[in-house]
Order: sequence, then C-alpha cells, then structure tokens
Amino acid sequence: MTESLSRLRSLSAHVPAVPLLVDVSRTCLATHAKTSDPLLLEAFPSAFSAMAALESGAVANPDEGRRVGHYWLRAPELAPGPEVKRAIEAMVARVKAFAADVHSGKIAPESGGRFQNVLLVGIGGSALGPQLVADALGGASDPLRPFFFDNTDPDGMARELDRIAAAGGVGRTLVVVVSKSGGTKETRNGMLVAQAVYTAKGLDFGRHAVAVTQDGSDLDKLARRQRWLDRFPMWDWVGGRTSQLSAVGLLPAALQGFDVDGLLEGARACDAATRVPDVGRNPAALLALAWYRETGGRGLKDMVVLPYKDRLLLLSRYLQQLVMESLGKEKDLAGNTVHQGIAVYGNKGSTDQHAFVQQLREGVPNFFATFIEVLKDRREGLPSLAVEEDVTSGDYLHGFLLGTREALTEKGRGSVTITVEEVSARSLGALVALFERTVGLYALLVGINAYHQPGVEAGKKAAAAVLEAQRALLGAMRADLGSYRTAENWARSAGVGGETAWKVLEHLAANPDHGVRKRPGEDPFSASYGAA
Repeated sequence: MTESLSRLRSLSAHVPAVPLLVDVSRTCLATHAKTSDPLLLEAFPSAFSAMAALESGAVANPDEGRRVGHYWLRAPELAPGPEVKRAIEAMVARVKAFAADVHSGKIAPESGGRFQNVLLVGIGGSALGPQLVADALGGASDPLRPFFFDNTDPDGMARELDRIAAAGGVGRTLVVVVSKSGGTKETRNGMLVAQAVYTAKGLDFGRHAVAVTQDGSDLDKLARRQRWLDRFPMWDWVGGRTSQLSAVGLLPAALQGFDVDGLLEGARACDAATRVPDVGRNPAALLALAWYRETGGRGLKDMVVLPYKDRLLLLSRYLQQLVMESLGKEKDLAGNTVHQGIAVYGNKGSTDQHAFVQQLREGVPNFFATFIEVLKDRREGLPSLAVEEDVTSGDYLHGFLLGTREALTEKGRGSVTITVEEVSARSLGALVALFERTVGLYALLVGINAYHQPGVEAGKKAAAAVLEAQRALLGAMRADLGSYRTAENWARSAGVGGETAWKVLEHLAANPDHGVRKRPGEDPFSASYGAA
C-alpha cells in the first residue's frame, strides 16, 4: 500500500492501450493522500476482492439473486463456464453476420431493395447507450441511418416517423425492438405503434423486425410467432444500464457500420487496467476515490459532465442512468437507511461557457466537474481553418476547456479531467468500461447494491395504479352515459382518489379520440404520419 500511496501522489492513471488518462489532481484528493486513510488501507482492498469475486461469477445482486456479468461481454474467456463463454462469442458472431447480410442485401425489405434505416425501439439503457454511440460515431456515409422510439410519447413517435418518411419510409426501415423481459410497457407501446404503421402500409411487420430479448420472454414468443427476421439474446446477468456491449448496443452499432471489434477491444483494455488492485495505478479506482472524497461518500455534491466535443454531447445523459440508477439507493446492503447517490447533469464545451459556468464558478459549490478532453480536433481529411493568425476553431475549444477548468480551480471548485486521443469506437468502449467499473467500485466503498433498481419498480407500480384508476373511471362513465357530474362525483362512483380522478379526467378531455382503433378500410395513422 505504501507503493500505491506513492503513485497516488501523481493523481493520475492511464490506459496506455487506448490511450486514456484520468487526472484527479484538481480534486480535493490533492490534500487527502495520507498513509492513515482507511479507504486505502481497508475499504479499497475489500472492494478489489469483491470486484474479483463478481467477475468470477459470484452473486453480486443479492436482492435478485443474480450474477453480474457485463465484464464478460468483452472478455468471454473470463466467464464462469464454457457455456456462457460460447454464448457470448456466438452472439458477437451472429451480430456481425446479420449486419453483413443486411448491408449486402441478402436480408432485404419485403418490397425489395435494401434497408436504409434502423429504428430502435427501447427505453433507458436499451436506448441511451445506442443513442450515445450513434451520435458519437455516426456519419453521412453510414449504411443505415438511426432512428429511435425511446419513450411512450405519441407525438415523439410521430415526429420520428416523419423523419423516417423523409429518409425512404418504413418500407426501407429495419426495426430493432429491445426489451429484456419483453414486458416493458414503453417499449411495447412503441412496437405496437410501429407495427400499426407497417400494417397500414400493407407491409408484414415481421419481415422488417428483429428482437433483442431473453429467451422465452413475451417478446421472444411474439417474434417467433410472427416470424421476425431474427432474435438476439439478453441474459439476466446483464442489466440494461450496462448492456451497451451486449447485443443491445452491438447490433445497432454493427448495422450502422461501426467498428464493433473496436468497441469491445477498448472496453477490454480498460477492464484490464482497472482490475489492477492498486489505487494509484487503477484509473477507475482513482476516479471512485475522487468521487468519494468530493461527495463525502454521501452524495453531497453533484457531478457535472462537460465533454469538450460535440460527438460526446449525449455522454451526460448516458451517465445519468448509469450513475444515478446504480448509486441512488435508500438502503445499504445491511438494510440501513443511507440515501446514497450522485446526481449527474451536463452539457458540452464550450456551450457550457454560455450556459451555466457562471454558477459553477461563483454560485453554490455543490458540484464537482468532469471534463472530457479529446486531443484530435477533427476527423482525418477535414481541413484545418485558421480563424485568427496561428489559431483554429479547435484551438479555441481547447483553450476554453483549459480556461474553464482553471477558472473553477481558482474558486476551489474540484474537477476531474479524462483525456482520450480521439472519438473512436475504441475510446468510446473504454469510456463505457471506465465508468462501469468506477460505479461498481464506488458502490462497494459505500456498501450498496449497484445492480438493482427498486425505485424504478415502485414507479412502474404507481403508473399501473393510475391506469387502473382510468379504467375504473371510464367504466363508471360508460355505465351512466349522458349524465353530467363533477369530477368529485365520478371519482366517488369509481372509487378513485380525488386528485388522481381529476388529472385522469383532464387528460381524457384533452384527448377526445382516446383509444381509437383501426376499423376495416380506415388508416388512422396516415393523417399523422404522412408517407411514413
């Protein structure tokens, strides 16, 4: 541990194979690297041991009795048993083969030609990771253009379908439906809307659809029954927020023509560096230690994510789920009430300079910043234009990063800087792996289960109760058609709480075509979705 403390004084660690550097020298760690630190002497050795057990196949999600195996996705040889290893390798091979067949036209739309678009239907980790990768790596020459149904908002889906209509229409669009359980309501609703649009156009939805789900789920059964193009696996040992390097993220990435091997290799290299049981040489451990010290180990400060690269704009949204869903817990593993968590928000540089840096520098000191620095200004082949003598627009971006960081340091505001050479599949895979490992180590330091989400389930149950109340209100009104009553009276008749009844009735009144269903000869989608 003395050697670790010596290295810790440099306050930086790197992944040379990517390359990637984590610099925490501008956090409060500069004054906390002490030999008597119990985090270094006791908590981290225990966390390293627990992480090693997790990767070996120990049950790491005790609430659900599950193993946690997203690390195996990029290193199948570490999986506990040959069956899991073969399943992962087969998944990756099938993803590549399927994408190649789509690109070549071997797998084609019902009406002929080739697929031009991919519509991913999912929510949470089933959408945020693929959206991050699509935005970070995408370009005009990609073989398939990406679109997303990532909510149950009908207007949002209509808008996306309008965009698809302008890009060749649904007849040229491959739909990837992602739901591990097959019962996620938002995803089901998006799938039903997509299916209805295909049917309205006289197309067989199954000949344009792919499922990513668990074997035997409701979605799996539907895909089998309707003879969808293919089905790809999800496993109970991969959570949605850590699923980007499973078929959830690899399939849409491959369909868009991205370097799937690069994503996996970057993550594998970062995993190797972050397994080292030495805080001073382990980038994720160093980052977790900075999180702990900056937040007092109790989430007393927020994390502001500031990528100085447009292609990483969605990183803060991706990290919101990964960090907040993993660490935002009421109880620790011993059942004590702890109310843990780290709130995450962000923008991008240098937009942040004109948005909220004013408050970061001079307002409430309730945050620490995470700067993402990308050394290369632009892709190869793009010209470098001087906007002033010896200064390019990229120089300005770099100057604003360093200037903003220095302005925060002057006011005692802590910041982490993570540097990568360029935005590539390899560096993106490494960033995903870095934050996954940091979340896992931090959770072990504070003694919580990072791999369940009871608060999410509570929200789903509450939403289901509202929909049951709506059915009860509609039933009461249909039983007494023609009557005029107050919301309070209808609530009493239906046995529904007053405020809930009022809000449900308000919603129904604003949507008079509620529940319309397609009748023979009618196309209720044509007016809204045009030539989609």
